[in-house]
Amino acid sequence: MDSSDLIDLNDARKAAGAVTVKPVANAIRILRHLSQVGTPERSVDIARRLSINPSTCFNILRTLVLEDVVDFNPMSKRYSAGAGLARLVEQLVSQGQRVQLAKPLLQNLAGRQRVTVTLWRRVGPDRIVIVSSAASPADVRIDMAEGQRLPMLMGASGRLFATQVDLDDPDIQSNFERIRWARPLPLETYREEVRLAASRGWALDDGHFSVGILAVAAPVYSPSGTIDFTVSAVMFRGQRNEDGIKELGEALVEFCSELATVLF
Repeated sequence: MDSSDLIDLNDARKAAGAVTVKPVANAIRILRHLSQVGTPERSVDIARRLSINPSTCFNILRTLVLEDVVDFNPMSKRYSAGAGLARLVEQLVSQGQRVQLAKPLLQNLAGRQRVTVTLWRRVGPDRIVIVSSAASPADVRIDMAEGQRLPMLMGASGRLFATQVDLDDPDIQSNFERIRWARPLPLETYREEVRLAASRGWALDDGHFSVGILAVAAPVYSPSGTIDFTVSAVMFRGQRNEDGIKELGEALVEFCSELATVLF
């Protein structure tokens, strides 16, 4: 990335109305600095190097120490990157590696079932994102881009994530009402489909997410029993009859059980 790229990126952030929270930005700068220098430093030296107010720098460092991402040596009065930061980075890298390990499994499933397969992950309280995708080798196929985000309740995967929230919660209902369905459905119908998904172990979206598209999804349970990932098979409506859809749903449930050993 050259200087012009940085200027364009900054301009784009300004145009998008991006807001920088200065204490957060300074905390990240301090963590980056400590990780790069590799040697313990005093608070006043860090503040001078980064042009941060000394008192502000000291308070940020003290907070980072309490959060276990920075270590403090009371004898030398110096700060260094803590073991907690290393563990945090290790967790992030490991999760990315686990998703990469899942890719060949998704490709194999897409080839066997002749559908497009997507791996969804819940991000935040109300969003899901495609973290991996594998297209069917068929001549006519559906492409789903990695990085695509949707409201958490949307699609076949949304009905699975909805099994772990309270659909009577006014905030959840408000989120549902804001979804732009291709083929709208009332909340009570959606609620029944969520109950059905919970009882049979897989969920179905028949043209509501996208007209002409049918999706079947199954959950990937974490060791604690939460649904952090789902696997969705996407196809054209009419591509399979009712029995074929049921067989696919059961195959996805079995696949997700195996996938959990890779992702967790």
